[in-house]
Amino acid sequence: MPKRRALVTFHETAERQLAALTDDDLARLDPVLDTIAADPEAGRPLADSPLREREQDGVRVIYYATTLGTIIVVAYVEV
Repeated sequence: MPKRRALVTFHETAERQLAALTDDDLARLDPVLDTIAADPEAGRPLADSPLREREQDGVRVIYYATTLGTIIVVAYVEV
């Protein structure tokens, strides 16, 4: 049975960042979000924090996962 993907949600700060992105930026962001949803531990842990950071193809996402890894909350997006 395939592993269930996490639901990705956005903190209001990240939502404001998303609103400012171009369609090209959003297209670059999608694969990073897909990676995180498939494997919440794909990002590297940030020191002394529940936050994780995923950098891929010029995109940086800072996020945290719920205890069971079923929900990902994106706190910061940089494209």
